[in-house]
Amino acid sequence: MKIAVMGYGTIGSGVVEVLDVNRDVIAARVGEPLEVKSILDLREFKGDPIEHMVVHDYMDIVNDPEIRIVVETMGGVEPAYTFVRAMLESGKHVTTSNKALVADKGAELLQIAKDHNVTFLFEAAVGGGIPIIRALLESLTGDVIEEIEGIVNGTTNYMMTKMTCEGSEFEEVLKEAQDKGYAEKDPTADIEGYDACRKIAILTSLVCGQQVDYNDIPTEGIHKITATDIQYAKAMGRAIKLLATSQASGDTYFARVAPFLLTPDHPLYHVNDVFNAVYVRGNMLGDGMFYGSGAGKLPTASAVVGDIVELAKNVDKNIPITWEAKKLTLADPLQQRYAFFVRTTADRATVEAVFGVVSYVDAGIAGEVGFTTEVMTQQEYEKKAEQLGEVLQMIRLA
Repeated sequence: MKIAVMGYGTIGSGVVEVLDVNRDVIAARVGEPLEVKSILDLREFKGDPIEHMVVHDYMDIVNDPEIRIVVETMGGVEPAYTFVRAMLESGKHVTTSNKALVADKGAELLQIAKDHNVTFLFEAAVGGGIPIIRALLESLTGDVIEEIEGIVNGTTNYMMTKMTCEGSEFEEVLKEAQDKGYAEKDPTADIEGYDACRKIAILTSLVCGQQVDYNDIPTEGIHKITATDIQYAKAMGRAIKLLATSQASGDTYFARVAPFLLTPDHPLYHVNDVFNAVYVRGNMLGDGMFYGSGAGKLPTASAVVGDIVELAKNVDKNIPITWEAKKLTLADPLQQRYAFFVRTTADRATVEAVFGVVSYVDAGIAGEVGFTTEVMTQQEYEKKAEQLGEVLQMIRLA
Protein backbone atom coordinates (compact mmCIF):
# COMPACT_ATOMS: atom_id res chain seq x y z
CA MET A 1 0.00 0.00 0.00
CA LYS A 2 1.39 3.38 -1.03
CA ILE A 3 1.62 6.41 1.27
CA ALA A 4 2.46 10.09 0.76
CA VAL A 5 3.87 12.46 3.39
CA MET A 6 3.22 16.20 3.11
CA GLY A 7 5.96 18.11 4.94
CA TYR A 8 9.37 16.54 5.61
CA GLY A 9 10.24 18.41 8.78
CA THR A 10 10.73 16.97 12.26
CA ILE A 11 7.50 14.95 12.40
CA GLY A 12 7.31 14.06 8.70
CA SER A 13 10.83 12.66 8.69
CA GLY A 14 10.00 10.83 11.91
CA VAL A 15 7.02 9.15 10.24
CA VAL A 16 9.21 7.94 7.38
CA GLU A 17 11.76 6.66 9.93
CA VAL A 18 9.17 4.75 11.97
CA LEU A 19 7.69 3.17 8.83
CA ASP A 20 11.19 2.08 7.79
CA VAL A 21 12.53 0.82 11.14
CA ASN A 22 9.32 -1.04 12.07
CA ARG A 23 8.51 -2.11 8.52
CA ASP A 24 8.10 -5.83 9.23
CA VAL A 25 6.02 -5.41 12.38
CA ILE A 26 3.73 -2.92 10.66
CA ALA A 27 3.34 -5.16 7.60
CA ALA A 28 2.32 -8.07 9.85
CA ARG A 29 -0.28 -5.95 11.63
CA VAL A 30 -1.72 -4.46 8.45
CA GLY A 31 -1.51 -7.63 6.37
CA GLU A 32 0.67 -6.08 3.67
CA PRO A 33 3.74 -3.84 3.46
CA LEU A 34 3.37 -0.03 3.57
CA GLU A 35 5.61 2.02 1.30
CA VAL A 36 6.21 5.76 1.18
CA LYS A 37 5.95 6.73 -2.49
CA SER A 38 5.86 10.56 -2.41
CA ILE A 39 7.07 13.30 -0.08
CA LEU A 40 5.75 16.83 -0.63
CA ASP A 41 8.23 19.55 0.27
CA LEU A 42 9.62 22.78 -1.17
CA ARG A 43 13.20 21.57 -0.79
CA GLU A 44 15.17 19.23 -3.08
CA PHE A 45 17.10 16.99 -0.60
CA LYS A 46 20.00 16.38 -3.01
CA GLY A 47 21.87 13.18 -2.15
CA ASP A 48 19.31 12.14 0.47
CA PRO A 49 17.84 8.62 0.20
CA ILE A 50 14.38 10.20 -0.15
CA GLU A 51 15.44 12.44 -3.06
CA HIS A 52 13.61 10.35 -5.67
CA MET A 53 10.34 10.54 -3.71
CA VAL A 54 10.19 14.34 -3.42
CA VAL A 55 7.45 16.22 -5.27
CA HIS A 56 6.71 19.97 -5.14
CA ASP A 57 3.08 20.04 -6.29
CA TYR A 58 0.39 18.55 -4.08
CA MET A 59 -1.65 17.74 -7.18
CA ASP A 60 0.95 15.10 -8.07
CA ILE A 61 -0.29 13.22 -5.00
CA VAL A 62 -3.95 13.99 -5.63
CA ASN A 63 -3.68 12.55 -9.14
CA ASP A 64 -1.72 9.41 -8.17
CA PRO A 65 -4.21 6.52 -7.96
CA GLU A 66 -1.67 4.27 -6.21
CA ILE A 67 -1.50 6.48 -3.10
CA ARG A 68 -4.25 5.52 -0.66
CA ILE A 69 -3.08 7.21 2.56
CA VAL A 70 -1.68 10.73 3.03
CA VAL A 71 0.11 12.10 6.10
CA GLU A 72 0.00 15.87 6.75
CA THR A 73 2.75 17.22 9.02
CA MET A 74 3.16 20.71 7.60
CA GLY A 75 1.57 22.68 10.43
CA GLY A 76 -0.66 25.76 10.26
CA VAL A 77 -4.12 26.04 8.76
CA GLU A 78 -3.13 27.04 5.20
CA PRO A 79 -2.06 25.60 2.85
CA ALA A 80 -2.57 22.43 4.93
CA TYR A 81 -6.37 22.75 4.79
CA THR A 82 -6.43 23.16 1.00
CA PHE A 83 -4.12 20.18 0.52
CA VAL A 84 -5.93 17.89 3.00
CA ARG A 85 -9.33 18.75 1.57
CA ALA A 86 -8.09 17.90 -1.93
CA MET A 87 -6.75 14.54 -0.72
CA LEU A 88 -10.03 13.60 0.95
CA GLU A 89 -12.08 14.67 -2.05
CA SER A 90 -9.89 12.52 -4.30
CA GLY A 91 -10.68 9.46 -2.18
CA LYS A 92 -7.52 9.27 -0.08
CA HIS A 93 -7.43 8.74 3.69
CA VAL A 94 -5.59 11.40 5.71
CA THR A 95 -3.92 11.52 9.12
CA THR A 96 -2.42 14.68 10.59
CA SER A 97 -0.45 15.87 13.61
CA ASN A 98 -1.57 19.45 12.96
CA LYS A 99 -3.50 20.77 15.99
CA ALA A 100 -4.15 24.19 14.41
CA LEU A 101 -5.80 22.52 11.41
CA VAL A 102 -7.87 20.11 13.51
CA ALA A 103 -9.04 22.75 16.00
CA ASP A 104 -10.07 25.10 13.18
CA LYS A 105 -11.35 22.71 10.49
CA GLY A 106 -11.82 19.34 12.20
CA ALA A 107 -15.61 19.06 11.90
CA GLU A 108 -15.56 20.18 8.27
CA LEU A 109 -12.82 17.74 7.25
CA LEU A 110 -14.54 14.86 9.02
CA GLN A 111 -17.71 15.58 7.02
CA ILE A 112 -15.77 15.76 3.74
CA ALA A 113 -14.13 12.42 4.58
CA LYS A 114 -17.52 10.86 5.31
CA ASP A 115 -18.96 12.21 2.05
CA HIS A 116 -16.13 10.52 0.09
CA ASN A 117 -16.07 7.25 2.09
CA VAL A 118 -12.58 7.87 3.47
CA THR A 119 -11.30 8.67 6.98
CA PHE A 120 -9.66 11.66 8.62
CA LEU A 121 -7.64 10.83 11.77
CA PHE A 122 -5.56 13.07 14.05
CA GLU A 123 -4.32 11.15 17.10
CA ALA A 124 -1.00 13.03 17.20
CA ALA A 125 -2.67 16.46 17.24
CA VAL A 126 -3.29 16.52 21.00
CA GLY A 127 -0.97 14.40 23.11
CA GLY A 128 1.94 13.67 20.81
CA GLY A 129 2.71 10.02 21.53
CA ILE A 130 -0.09 9.64 24.10
CA PRO A 131 -3.07 7.70 22.61
CA ILE A 132 -5.77 9.90 24.17
CA ILE A 133 -8.06 10.46 21.16
CA ARG A 134 -8.50 6.79 20.29
CA ALA A 135 -9.09 6.06 23.98
CA LEU A 136 -11.91 8.64 24.11
CA LEU A 137 -13.47 7.54 20.82
CA GLU A 138 -13.21 3.78 21.27
CA SER A 139 -12.28 2.56 24.74
CA LEU A 140 -14.44 5.11 26.58
CA THR A 141 -17.24 5.38 24.04
CA GLY A 142 -19.71 3.97 26.59
CA ASP A 143 -18.88 6.68 29.13
CA VAL A 144 -20.09 10.22 29.60
CA ILE A 145 -16.87 12.19 30.06
CA GLU A 146 -17.44 14.54 32.96
CA GLU A 147 -14.01 16.10 33.26
CA ILE A 148 -10.70 16.39 31.40
CA GLU A 149 -7.57 17.98 32.88
CA GLY A 150 -4.35 17.90 30.94
CA ILE A 151 -0.74 18.94 30.93
CA VAL A 152 -0.59 19.00 27.15
CA ASN A 153 2.36 21.27 26.39
CA GLY A 154 5.84 19.90 27.03
CA THR A 155 7.59 23.25 26.69
CA THR A 156 5.70 24.95 29.50
CA ASN A 157 5.81 21.86 31.71
CA TYR A 158 9.58 21.69 31.29
CA MET A 159 9.85 25.37 32.19
CA MET A 160 7.68 25.08 35.29
CA THR A 161 9.64 22.02 36.42
CA LYS A 162 12.96 23.87 36.04
CA MET A 163 11.64 26.95 37.86
CA THR A 164 10.40 24.72 40.69
CA CYS A 165 13.62 22.70 41.02
CA GLU A 166 16.11 25.53 40.57
CA GLY A 167 14.23 28.65 41.65
CA SER A 168 15.10 30.32 38.35
CA GLU A 169 13.21 33.22 36.82
CA PHE A 170 10.98 32.79 33.77
CA GLU A 171 13.23 34.46 31.18
CA GLU A 172 16.25 32.42 32.25
CA VAL A 173 14.38 29.12 31.93
CA LEU A 174 12.83 30.14 28.60
CA LYS A 175 16.27 30.75 27.12
CA GLU A 176 17.44 27.36 28.38
CA ALA A 177 14.38 25.68 26.84
CA GLN A 178 15.11 27.38 23.51
CA ASP A 179 18.77 26.35 23.65
CA LYS A 180 17.73 22.72 24.18
CA GLY A 181 15.20 22.83 21.36
CA TYR A 182 12.18 22.45 23.67
CA ALA A 183 10.91 25.95 22.88
CA GLU A 184 10.60 27.63 19.49
CA LYS A 185 12.44 30.81 18.59
CA ASP A 186 9.00 32.46 18.87
CA PRO A 187 7.57 30.66 21.92
CA THR A 188 4.31 32.62 22.03
CA ALA A 189 1.97 29.70 21.23
CA ASP A 190 3.42 27.67 24.10
CA ILE A 191 4.00 30.20 26.87
CA GLU A 192 0.74 32.10 26.26
CA GLY A 193 -1.27 28.84 26.41
CA TYR A 194 -2.56 28.96 22.82
CA ASP A 195 -1.21 25.50 21.99
CA ALA A 196 -2.89 23.95 25.04
CA CYS A 197 -6.08 25.87 24.26
CA ARG A 198 -6.41 24.29 20.80
CA LYS A 199 -5.81 20.85 22.27
CA ILE A 200 -8.51 21.11 24.96
CA ALA A 201 -10.87 22.52 22.31
CA ILE A 202 -10.28 19.38 20.20
CA LEU A 203 -10.81 17.02 23.13
CA THR A 204 -13.97 18.81 24.26
CA SER A 205 -15.33 18.80 20.69
CA LEU A 206 -14.83 15.03 20.54
CA VAL A 207 -16.51 14.24 23.87
CA CYS A 208 -19.52 16.50 23.20
CA GLY A 209 -19.74 15.84 19.44
CA GLN A 210 -19.97 19.54 18.54
CA GLN A 211 -17.57 22.29 17.50
CA VAL A 212 -15.87 23.98 20.44
CA ASP A 213 -14.30 27.25 19.29
CA TYR A 214 -10.89 27.68 20.93
CA ASN A 215 -11.42 31.46 20.74
CA ASP A 216 -14.18 31.06 23.35
CA ILE A 217 -11.87 29.43 25.92
CA PRO A 218 -10.33 31.83 28.47
CA THR A 219 -6.59 31.28 28.21
CA GLU A 220 -3.71 32.37 30.44
CA GLY A 221 -0.13 31.28 29.90
CA ILE A 222 2.84 31.05 32.25
CA HIS A 223 4.69 34.23 31.25
CA LYS A 224 3.64 36.01 34.46
CA ILE A 225 4.81 33.22 36.80
CA THR A 226 7.87 34.28 38.84
CA ALA A 227 10.39 32.68 41.16
CA THR A 228 8.49 34.37 44.01
CA ASP A 229 5.33 32.48 43.03
CA ILE A 230 7.35 29.26 43.16
CA GLN A 231 8.45 30.12 46.71
CA TYR A 232 4.83 30.50 47.77
CA ALA A 233 3.90 27.25 46.03
CA LYS A 234 6.61 25.41 47.95
CA ALA A 235 5.43 27.00 51.20
CA MET A 236 1.97 25.54 50.48
CA GLY A 237 3.40 22.15 49.51
CA ARG A 238 2.03 22.62 45.99
CA ALA A 239 3.36 22.80 42.44
CA ILE A 240 2.36 25.19 39.64
CA LYS A 241 1.31 23.52 36.39
CA LEU A 242 -0.26 24.89 33.21
CA LEU A 243 -3.52 22.94 32.88
CA ALA A 244 -6.01 22.69 30.03
CA THR A 245 -9.35 21.85 31.64
CA SER A 246 -12.84 20.92 30.53
CA GLN A 247 -15.68 20.13 32.92
CA ALA A 248 -19.26 19.10 32.17
CA SER A 249 -21.94 21.54 33.34
CA GLY A 250 -25.48 20.59 32.42
CA ASP A 251 -25.61 20.16 28.66
CA THR A 252 -22.38 22.08 28.04
CA TYR A 253 -18.84 22.43 29.41
CA PHE A 254 -16.67 24.88 31.28
CA ALA A 255 -13.25 25.13 29.61
CA ARG A 256 -10.12 27.02 30.63
CA VAL A 257 -6.34 27.09 30.18
CA ALA A 258 -4.39 28.59 33.08
CA PRO A 259 -1.68 27.94 35.67
CA PHE A 260 -3.00 26.01 38.70
CA LEU A 261 -1.55 25.16 42.10
CA LEU A 262 -1.71 21.38 42.59
CA THR A 263 -1.37 19.32 45.79
CA PRO A 264 0.79 16.14 45.83
CA ASP A 265 -2.33 13.95 45.75
CA HIS A 266 -3.48 15.49 42.44
CA PRO A 267 -2.87 13.00 39.60
CA LEU A 268 -0.97 15.61 37.54
CA TYR A 269 1.31 16.86 40.34
CA HIS A 270 4.16 14.45 39.52
CA VAL A 271 4.14 15.01 35.74
CA ASN A 272 7.44 16.78 35.14
CA ASP A 273 9.87 17.92 32.45
CA VAL A 274 8.67 17.54 28.84
CA PHE A 275 6.18 14.78 29.70
CA ASN A 276 2.46 15.25 29.14
CA ALA A 277 -0.53 13.65 30.81
CA VAL A 278 -4.29 13.77 30.42
CA TYR A 279 -6.56 12.96 33.37
CA VAL A 280 -10.09 11.88 32.47
CA ARG A 281 -13.15 11.29 34.64
CA GLY A 282 -15.98 9.24 33.15
CA ASN A 283 -19.35 8.57 34.75
CA MET A 284 -18.67 4.80 34.57
CA LEU A 285 -14.85 4.64 34.41
CA GLY A 286 -14.25 6.99 37.29
CA ASP A 287 -10.69 8.33 37.10
CA GLY A 288 -8.21 7.45 34.35
CA MET A 289 -4.83 8.85 33.39
CA PHE A 290 -2.89 8.82 30.13
CA TYR A 291 0.81 9.67 30.48
CA GLY A 292 3.81 9.76 28.19
CA SER A 293 5.94 11.72 25.74
CA GLY A 294 3.69 14.51 24.56
CA ALA A 295 6.01 15.85 21.89
CA GLY A 296 9.19 15.06 20.00
CA LYS A 297 10.01 13.54 16.64
CA LEU A 298 9.55 9.82 17.23
CA PRO A 299 6.80 9.83 19.92
CA THR A 300 4.61 12.03 17.72
CA ALA A 301 5.52 10.05 14.61
CA SER A 302 4.57 6.88 16.48
CA ALA A 303 1.04 8.23 16.98
CA VAL A 304 0.81 9.20 13.30
CA VAL A 305 1.89 5.71 12.24
CA GLY A 306 -0.73 4.27 14.60
CA ASP A 307 -3.30 6.19 12.56
CA ILE A 308 -1.74 4.95 9.31
CA VAL A 309 -2.12 1.34 10.47
CA GLU A 310 -5.74 1.98 11.43
CA LEU A 311 -6.42 3.52 8.01
CA ALA A 312 -4.66 0.70 6.17
CA LYS A 313 -6.78 -1.89 8.01
CA ASN A 314 -9.97 0.01 7.06
CA VAL A 315 -8.95 1.21 3.63
CA ASP A 316 -12.31 0.65 1.93
CA LYS A 317 -14.52 2.49 4.40
CA ASN A 318 -15.06 5.58 6.49
CA ILE A 319 -14.34 5.28 10.22
CA PRO A 320 -17.06 7.49 11.71
CA ILE A 321 -16.18 10.18 14.25
CA THR A 322 -18.98 12.31 15.68
CA TRP A 323 -18.00 15.98 15.59
CA GLU A 324 -20.68 18.23 14.13
CA ALA A 325 -19.96 21.70 12.78
CA LYS A 326 -22.74 23.13 14.99
CA LYS A 327 -21.02 25.31 17.58
CA LEU A 328 -21.34 24.49 21.28
CA THR A 329 -21.97 27.47 23.54
CA LEU A 330 -19.63 26.98 26.48
CA ALA A 331 -20.70 27.67 30.06
CA ASP A 332 -20.00 31.17 31.38
CA PRO A 333 -16.41 31.05 32.74
CA LEU A 334 -17.28 33.75 35.28
CA GLN A 335 -19.53 31.21 37.04
CA GLN A 336 -16.77 28.62 37.45
CA ARG A 337 -15.83 28.09 41.10
CA TYR A 338 -12.32 27.97 42.55
CA ALA A 339 -10.28 28.80 45.60
CA PHE A 340 -7.69 31.42 44.69
CA PHE A 341 -4.14 32.15 45.83
CA VAL A 342 -3.46 35.88 45.88
CA ARG A 343 -0.37 38.01 46.46
CA THR A 344 -0.95 41.64 47.42
CA THR A 345 0.70 44.68 48.99
CA ALA A 346 -2.49 45.37 50.97
CA ASP A 347 -2.37 44.71 54.74
CA ARG A 348 -4.14 41.81 56.46
CA ALA A 349 -6.95 43.99 57.80
CA THR A 350 -7.82 45.10 54.25
CA VAL A 351 -7.55 41.54 52.94
CA GLU A 352 -10.00 40.26 55.57
CA ALA A 353 -12.36 43.19 55.07
CA VAL A 354 -12.63 42.32 51.36
CA PHE A 355 -12.28 38.52 51.25
CA GLY A 356 -13.51 37.52 54.71
CA VAL A 357 -12.05 34.19 55.86
CA VAL A 358 -8.65 33.51 54.26
CA SER A 359 -5.62 31.32 54.95
CA TYR A 360 -2.31 33.18 54.98
CA VAL A 361 0.81 31.73 53.34
CA ASP A 362 4.19 32.65 54.80
CA ALA A 363 6.95 32.32 52.20
CA GLY A 364 9.30 34.80 53.88
CA ILE A 365 8.65 37.50 51.27
CA ALA A 366 8.92 41.03 52.72
CA GLY A 367 6.53 43.82 51.77
CA GLU A 368 3.58 41.69 50.65
CA VAL A 369 0.91 39.29 51.85
CA GLY A 370 0.06 35.90 50.33
CA PHE A 371 -3.23 34.16 51.09
CA THR A 372 -5.75 31.65 49.76
CA THR A 373 -9.47 32.35 49.57
CA GLU A 374 -12.48 30.20 50.18
CA VAL A 375 -14.18 28.72 47.10
CA MET A 376 -16.07 31.35 45.07
CA THR A 377 -17.02 32.06 41.47
CA GLN A 378 -14.57 33.71 39.11
CA GLN A 379 -16.93 36.68 38.98
CA GLU A 380 -16.98 37.03 42.79
CA TYR A 381 -13.19 36.89 42.88
CA GLU A 382 -12.82 39.59 40.23
CA LYS A 383 -15.15 41.94 42.11
CA LYS A 384 -13.24 41.42 45.36
CA ALA A 385 -9.86 41.78 43.65
CA GLU A 386 -10.99 45.12 42.25
CA GLN A 387 -11.91 46.27 45.75
CA LEU A 388 -8.59 45.04 47.12
CA GLY A 389 -6.48 46.70 44.44
CA GLU A 390 -2.72 46.10 44.25
CA VAL A 391 -2.98 42.38 43.31
CA LEU A 392 0.53 41.19 42.44
CA GLN A 393 -0.51 37.68 41.39
CA MET A 394 -3.48 35.31 41.30
CA ILE A 395 -3.29 31.57 40.71
CA ARG A 396 -6.20 29.17 41.01
CA LEU A 397 -6.06 26.11 43.25
CA ALA A 398 -6.86 22.65 41.90
